[in-house]
Amino acid sequence: MDPTPSDVPSLQLFALAGQNVLITGATRGIGAACALALAQAGASICVVQRPPSPGVEPDMDTVNSIRALGVNTQVVYCDLSNLDSVRELFPKALELMGGSIHILVNCAGIQRRSPSVDFPEKDWDDVLDVNLKSVWLISQAAGQHMVPLRRGKIINFCSLLTFQGGLTVPAYAAAKGALGQLTKALSNEWSQHNVQVNGICPGYIATDMNERLLADPIRLRQISERIPAGRWGSPGDFAGPVVFLASGASQYVCGELLVVDGGWMGR
Repeated sequence: MDPTPSDVPSLQLFALAGQNVLITGATRGIGAACALALAQAGASICVVQRPPSPGVEPDMDTVNSIRALGVNTQVVYCDLSNLDSVRELFPKALELMGGSIHILVNCAGIQRRSPSVDFPEKDWDDVLDVNLKSVWLISQAAGQHMVPLRRGKIINFCSLLTFQGGLTVPAYAAAKGALGQLTKALSNEWSQHNVQVNGICPGYIATDMNERLLADPIRLRQISERIPAGRWGSPGDFAGPVVFLASGASQYVCGELLVVDGGWMGR
């Protein structure tokens, strides 16, 4: 692995000028905040979006916000639940970005809730395909590109349920637990080739995925009282962590699962 540059001012280690990013799950929430932060740090961005339904305009809010910065921004359409489409994603993105992708951020995810005794098999398959298998396929394709070039960063969005079981979310917990181990497995193989693979584990964040919890007064109170920081997280809380892990400042950080949870796991 290449050493951290010693002749660069410390703040410059976080600069991403000249870097191309491929990011999933960036149309809203945490992913949107991460895409904007990476662009603000100087990177060019390729946003993965679900193909719009016929007659429906695609959600271009994130893309337009990044383009307003004067940053090169591309869009590649892919339904992450369609694994054949997922297998074509990285080559398409690579072509859009001029043949080079330096940073991959896997932020897309879905949630299904049901008691385990009633949990539908289709929901299990859907969650595992989007939250785990698609990440594996995209990361494998990224590794095939990055490892021979001896450079690259892969950031997987895991979860508190990488460590905990949760309630009525068996598929999500299984997928995120496995994603933590996949992150470490890829890091073990690819760190020697100067490709750093790490994960970010969000705590309770006020996003669409948690709308059912936010709408339940009892669960909202129970969770809120347990967070030492005294509040739920917001998407903007991930701007710093994602830039750090995407940049030269994290050159010797490998296989780490960075928990961003307001102190939940330490309590």
